Amino acid sequence: MRNASASARHAPATAKRRTNISLDPTLVEEAKGLGVNISVASAAGLEQAVRKARGERWLEENRAALDSYNAYVEANGLPLAKYRLF
Repeated sequence: MRNASASARHAPATAKRRTNISLDPTLVEEAKGLGVNISVASAAGLEQAVRKARGERWLEENRAALDSYNAYVEANGLPLAKYRLF
């Protein structure tokens, strides 16, 4: 067994990967002055962007099914409407 594969299997889930990004220098200086952790803020922004992109992709992939169901409800009403209490 190779050491690299063994260490990869045992790497913690929170392992970080170094990367280079370009940011507005004025914004970076202001963030530093305010005590903002740029790595944490960048990761949070990236996580939010990924979550949004996943949601948009899911909507695109499921658009036909959603449109079909909406058309059914428009034509026939809600399937269990008689059981609604409001």
